[in-house]
Amino acid sequence: MNGLLVRVGADLSVGGGSWNGPVDSSTGEFVYVPIPESAPVHPGLEKPYGELELKLATSGVELPAHLRTRHMHLDPDFEHLTYGDQGERAKQLRDNLRIGDLIVFYAGLADRHSSNRLVYALIGIFVIEQFSLAVNVVTEDRDINAHTRRVLTSDAKDLIVRARPKVSGRLKCCLPIGEFRDRAYRVRQDILNAWGGLSVTNGYLQRSARLPRILNPERFLLWLEMQRPVLIQSNN
Repeated sequence: MNGLLVRVGADLSVGGGSWNGPVDSSTGEFVYVPIPESAPVHPGLEKPYGELELKLATSGVELPAHLRTRHMHLDPDFEHLTYGDQGERAKQLRDNLRIGDLIVFYAGLADRHSSNRLVYALIGIFVIEQFSLAVNVVTEDRDINAHTRRVLTSDAKDLIVRARPKVSGRLKCCLPIGEFRDRAYRVRQDILNAWGGLSVTNGYLQRSARLPRILNPERFLLWLEMQRPVLIQSNN
């Protein structure tokens, strides 16, 4: 078994929407806020940020003005249990993972109770069921992922991963894993030890071109089971 740790969700970079989704650090309840869409999408398949306003309001947070007229790049799509990627990251998924392997999603979230630090936390997990190219997904299934919603050329290599139901999904409550040490956000040392380590130096978490490998997926799953996670097939 193999596993990769993949950072997703809005962040403070321009491409990430210049904003972080909120989390209640006392309960683990969070709002999954994807990054903005940056490519043309088939008409009628747009996912406006406005769809999040009610959920954000119940968390006591308001959608920032600069996102209100934009659309989301909804990926991963926990409702449809799909994840898409392209370029080097798609190659890493293909080269390192097989059916039955893990994709573990994490995000940097803004704590509603403190503005000092972000909460880096696991927000979802996929057990891989199938790989396919986005261009090969039939027209009636285009709404399953951000990459299949895009207008693609016939030679596009965007990869779509489908996950197994019941053992995959969004975490109902996120699982904080990060801390700020050595001038960067990293996986907490006790968690890093429990997992058996990552392929990146000192548990480095911030976004990079290389996806961290979980060195001992079996130990990671034992740790995850001890957290008693609840998975839901829903984006929010």
